[in-house]
Amino acid sequence: MRNRVMYLFGCASPPVVYIDRAIRDAQARGWQVCLGLTPSAREWLEDRLPELEELTGHPVRSAYRSYGRPETWPRTDVVVVAPATLHTVNACALGITSTFVVGFTAEAMGKRIPLVVMPCLNSTYARHPQFERSLEVLRGEGVRVLYGPGGFVPNPPGQGRPEEYPWHLALDAAHEAVERR
Repeated sequence: MRNRVMYLFGCASPPVVYIDRAIRDAQARGWQVCLGLTPSAREWLEDRLPELEELTGHPVRSAYRSYGRPETWPRTDVVVVAPATLHTVNACALGITSTFVVGFTAEAMGKRIPLVVMPCLNSTYARHPQFERSLEVLRGEGVRVLYGPGGFVPNPPGQGRPEEYPWHLALDAAHEAVERR
């Protein structure tokens, strides 16, 4: 039996600087983790990419692989998008696949690969009318969205606590999603 594989996709939101904590926790729970980042998140973590690749044992991806190139990651059992920004949540719901993270997420929905999305945005962004519609679309497609009580609860702008982002909730949901499958 192969090890369980998780694709962990991080976006440019302050908790992404602590994504190594989520990777270590997932590994302690028996997951093999492949890390994908949005282009902006990759810029934020540029100096740490070698460390993150060593930690996961896989290249960190933030771009589509070139046509004809072999896949370097094992097949996934679950996709976790955390922290997910307003942009990424809306792009996923609308199918705007301009980045690898959103493109693979759209593909995961179509293939019915278990998918967990935990947003991270301030309360001002959360009031944007498209955000709630996007959450409804994702939930309607069977995506486990961890937002509000029992998930991520937004703070007023400038009052976030990125070191307290509830990674464990996303990892718990990933386990539950795979077990239900």
